[in-house]
Amino acid sequence: MTEKAIFGAGCFWGVEAAFPAVEGVHEAICGYSGGRWKNPTYHDVCTEDTGHAEVVQVEYDPSRVSYNALLDAFWNSHNPTTLNRQGPDIGTQYRSAIFFYTREQEAAARLSKEKQEQSGRWQGSIVTEISPAGEFYRAEEYHQRYFEKRNISGYCHT
Repeated sequence: MTEKAIFGAGCFWGVEAAFPAVEGVHEAICGYSGGRWKNPTYHDVCTEDTGHAEVVQVEYDPSRVSYNALLDAFWNSHNPTTLNRQGPDIGTQYRSAIFFYTREQEAAARLSKEKQEQSGRWQGSIVTEISPAGEFYRAEEYHQRYFEKRNISGYCHT
């Protein structure tokens, strides 16, 4: 049986590329979450009118990888102290966010954020949003496995 998690850490191409390397992850899907519109397109999200973030929905086997290990991959994939920005990408759709499905995920995410804040690793305050997972909208097919399809290492923040 698998479970799901949603993470936003800037451009979803870079975030998507970070998770398949984690043993126990079955799939990482680019998409949109955390907004107000139904069925947003990439163009819609880029206007910042929808409120959605570019995210990756991770489907994983909890008997092979813990949610805490996914949180570690999330923290290592971006700078959580930059508000609405990762690398060259600027806008609310690039915000740092964890969208939880269960109370256990919420508790783990909040504890993980607290540990990151206390670690001394980051200069500045962590701005990562932790919110309930709303509707996840799969991004257009050309966004899926973007780097893999093009045989590039990418330019994103990772």
